[in-house]
Amino acid sequence: MKKITSFTIDHLNHPAGIYLSRQDGDVYTYDVRICKPYTDEILSNSALHSLEHLLATILRNDEEQTVYVGPMGCQTGFYVLFRDVELIEASEKIKKAFRKIAVYDGEMPGGSKVECGYCFNLSVQSAKETAVLFLQRLGEKI
Repeated sequence: MKKITSFTIDHLNHPAGIYLSRQDGDVYTYDVRICKPYTDEILSNSALHSLEHLLATILRNDEEQTVYVGPMGCQTGFYVLFRDVELIEASEKIKKAFRKIAVYDGEMPGGSKVECGYCFNLSVQSAKETAVLFLQRLGEKI
């Protein structure tokens, strides 16, 4: 099988950040790397799941160009897909969403058994802490 692009990245030297992973026509896939692989502690399932709920909700509600938001299986970050949004603008949209999460004080979106396949590991606090960590790693203010 042909190796896919994401497996050609040197993960030993891939710091936290926001990177263009690939472009397919007008759809841009961004690697939102919260943890540096093999250096930083990976995200807990609760942090990953909680952040997924908030990040997807914020980006889908605020940005009509959002195609998809989902966690990386390696638990070091997320993939965010936008339609017709290049790197500088995408980075700003993603950082804006993380700033919203860092100060969020509402209920967890999709936080019930009816709305989620396993809502027991959702935590607004865990998502907030992870958002703050990512922004700090980027050198951003909250």
